[in-house]
Amino acid sequence: MKLQLTLWLLGWMLKRALKRKPRFRDSLSEMRGLDWGIATEDLAIARHYRMSPRGIETGRGLPVDLDLELRFVDAATALEILRKPTQQAFLDGMMAGRVRLVGDSSDLQKLQKLLKAL
Repeated sequence: MKLQLTLWLLGWMLKRALKRKPRFRDSLSEMRGLDWGIATEDLAIARHYRMSPRGIETGRGLPVDLDLELRFVDAATALEILRKPTQQAFLDGMMAGRVRLVGDSSDLQKLQKLLKAL
């Protein structure tokens, strides 16, 4: 339940940042959008975000056409890493097999750049 609320809140924060933060808006315009999602490995909890300079849409589940997916072993691991989403935390999680990246790693760098602007 905590992870579901956290992911919903992340969507709300992204939409708010698009309206209020010029740095976030400019970064998103430079990359022309990013479609990404977060889920547990068993897909019990999953949410996706479609971000473009025109707006941000969020929804349940993981569509197959996403640019980037972050899959966590379980909800507790996801919460632990998402609370402090540093590059080192993601790398440590991937090396330990607790986080799986589906997609291009350059998209993860773009996402981290955007999240810094939050």
